[in-house]
Amino acid sequence: MKLQEYKQNKMRDSEFAKAYEEVQPEMNIIRAIIDARIAKNMTQKDLSNKTGINQSEISKLENGTRNPSIKLLQRLAEG
Repeated sequence: MKLQEYKQNKMRDSEFAKAYEEVQPEMNIIRAIIDARIAKNMTQKDLSNKTGINQSEISKLENGTRNPSIKLLQRLAEG
């Protein structure tokens, strides 16, 4: 089963669909951060050097294992 098919099947479950929709704004922010970094041909390490945020924290953010705080987003925007 392909990922898209799996998602479509899971979205039929109203609890799953609600939870999925609730995290979309956060996922959109994370996707925008990744896209901006890639568009500038930057590695996570490059972004780390520019912003002073540890590369491991950037990795956690991009992998969705760390929630982006306002402070972290501000540091990324300023960098």
